[in-house]
Amino acid sequence: MSKYQRRQFLLSTAGSLGLSHVLGSLGPLAAEEVEFDAGIARFSSEIEPLVAFLETTPRDRVIEETARRVQGGLSYRHLLTALLLAGVRNVQPRPSVGFKFHAVLVVNSAHLASISCADEDRWLPIFWAIDNFKSSQQRDIAEGNWTLAAVNEAAVPPAHLAAERLRDSLDKWDVDGADVAVTALVRNRGSQRVFDELAHYAGRDFRSIGHKVIYLSNAFRTLQTIGWEYAEPVMRSLVYAMLNHHGSPNPATSDQLADRPGRFNRELLVKLPEHWHGTKVDDGATTDLVATLHDCTPTEASQRVVTLINAGISLQSIWNAIYASAGELLMRQRGIVALHSVTTTNALRNAFYSASSEKTRQYLLLQNASFLPMFREAARSRGKLAQRHITALETSDVPVAKDAVQDTCLLYTSPSPRDRG
Repeated sequence: MSKYQRRQFLLSTAGSLGLSHVLGSLGPLAAEEVEFDAGIARFSSEIEPLVAFLETTPRDRVIEETARRVQGGLSYRHLLTALLLAGVRNVQPRPSVGFKFHAVLVVNSAHLASISCADEDRWLPIFWAIDNFKSSQQRDIAEGNWTLAAVNEAAVPPAHLAAERLRDSLDKWDVDGADVAVTALVRNRGSQRVFDELAHYAGRDFRSIGHKVIYLSNAFRTLQTIGWEYAEPVMRSLVYAMLNHHGSPNPATSDQLADRPGRFNRELLVKLPEHWHGTKVDDGATTDLVATLHDCTPTEASQRVVTLINAGISLQSIWNAIYASAGELLMRQRGIVALHSVTTTNALRNAFYSASSEKTRQYLLLQNASFLPMFREAARSRGKLAQRHITALETSDVPVAKDAVQDTCLLYTSPSPRDRG
């Protein structure tokens, strides 16, 4: 999208939120002000009052009141930090890790949008995210006004038991045990150790159409920007979200569709070779896997990936097929389920490359393959799937219409009532 088209789209969005007159008074936001060295943010007396300000200021006043604080010297970094913390403290990832909880999930995306904007437009994504948080907060209040409780300090395990207790609690789907265990782990171990423990579980089940692993990836991405010192409440919220099985029996003691591929793929890991990073970049293998994923079962999908790995096919060729298949589903049915097959694949691949455990990485790859047929069937339950094959597309010399990108933006920012959330 050209700079003019992007600016026009941003300003039209600003107008819909009533932000145009506010943003014009703030001045430009330079690129260096939204890019930070890792860990630069520090807890200070500014953060808690700023979080409380976002929590308590009415939605119809929060934009202008925030703008006044920016004019008075409030930094982008502190505002981004407070926005994330306000979300994790005030928005419950129930009954689904989606819908109103997108107020938390989109914080990193809003930051990335700010980085990509022209200086004069950089405040807009964050102000939009603030308005989105207030909307989600209102919905949370209507659903019971949940708030992240203080840690039960008496139950926090000692440092040397934190990881073991966390794994045990996650295996049992024990919310209270996982809450105090992850608290101990965050307080005593670094971000990589915490990520490795949680990545092992964030992609194990298909509930909430991938939002659990999306939260894992986006939470760590945001903490890399604002500083690991803010991790404790975020990780507690993340674990609470990961253990969501709203409306169903405890998965540890029941057999449910959302969990079956995850259990199957745990067993399938033993069939992978010791040297599983293949070297054969093979477009034919990519095309073959896309064809398999078009109509296979979840277990057939992961089994096919294992076969390709054992044949020495490169991980790049396999990931190419997974991304292409996610895109193909979006071609077959326009809607929120198909869209999340793409965003979940992005999150799973981010977790794949961020995890240090070989077994966790292998598991995430197999789970991504198994999730795609589950996304397909979830989409099918919402309506007819077109018989389109991404491998049948050909290059075209027809020029793209000038307004094509804007039309697509309007298409996906104006969903039907059924697709909202």
